[in-house]
Amino acid sequence: MAETADMERIFKRFDTNGDGKISLSELTEALRTLGSTSADEVQRMMAEIDTDGDGCIDFNEFITFCNANPGLMKDVAKETFLI
Repeated sequence: MAETADMERIFKRFDTNGDGKISLSELTEALRTLGSTSADEVQRMMAEIDTDGDGCIDFNEFITFCNANPGLMKDVAKETFLI
């Protein structure tokens, strides 16, 4: 499991406008930077992480996803901080 501080840094890196939520466009841009550009893939990921269905990923949803996918988040953390 990633450290909360690491998850917060990743969240803030993805939340480019600083509103405390990751929008679909912010998620798309973050995943494009990490090498994942399929619109369908981004939509699937948004649907999986955005559990309240408001169209944005808040920090609690992000934490839940990180804890459920520790291996993936470890890879994302490595890539995110290399950028």
